[in-house]
Amino acid sequence: MTPEKLCELAKEAMTHSYSPYSGYKVGAALLCADGTVYTGCNIENAAYTPTVCAERTAIFKAVYDGHREFTAIAVCGGKDGVITGRFPPCGVCRQVMGEFCGDDFVIYMVGPDGYETATLAQLLPYSFRASAHMQA
Repeated sequence: MTPEKLCELAKEAMTHSYSPYSGYKVGAALLCADGTVYTGCNIENAAYTPTVCAERTAIFKAVYDGHREFTAIAVCGGKDGVITGRFPPCGVCRQVMGEFCGDDFVIYMVGPDGYETATLAQLLPYSFRASAHMQA
């Protein structure tokens, strides 16, 4: 799977966004280690805190189906579905990625003129991981 194809799938996922409050549609496409791709979109709620981001939607769908190894995710978003800038994953999404992904997990942040690449280690340098805290 090329980064460009993963980015295209993220753009497609934006169309499924439920974002009546902010108007910002976000899409994500998650690449599993076996080549399977899961897409997700943001789903807003009037109470705001129950809102879920596109990245977590994709990851949770994949985990539900039994996947636990991921290599990359593409994320894009913008007002009314028009990509207006890069949408890096929020802190909660980064922490969820830290639960399932290694430091070398790649994040493609799609913008109006292409994409920027970062690793999870770059976006979450001091992650909280169970493995570091469960040692006796």
